[in-house]
Amino acid sequence: MKEYHILIACGSGIATSTVIANRVKNLCEDNGFKVKVQQVKIVEVEKMASEFDLIVASTRVPETVTTPSVFAINYLTGIKPEAVDEQILKVLRDLGE
Repeated sequence: MKEYHILIACGSGIATSTVIANRVKNLCEDNGFKVKVQQVKIVEVEKMASEFDLIVASTRVPETVTTPSVFAINYLTGIKPEAVDEQILKVLRDLGE
């Protein structure tokens, strides 16, 4: 089984990314995906993106990054977090094809 590497990013790389990382890890494992997550500051994303399959961030990812990304502010606001769940699962399914 392929292990997907997911980069979780927020402003500081600590607080909100921990909330997002836990949700993403549980979501993926509950849906049969083996994942490894790493938390970083958003300013680190550009230099690290190519090493990851997916970026999930609480802020906008730089436009120069070509790795698939999902904007996950809904996890923090609580407004339709399942929409973000579906986006993440779709990316992983598409990568597996």
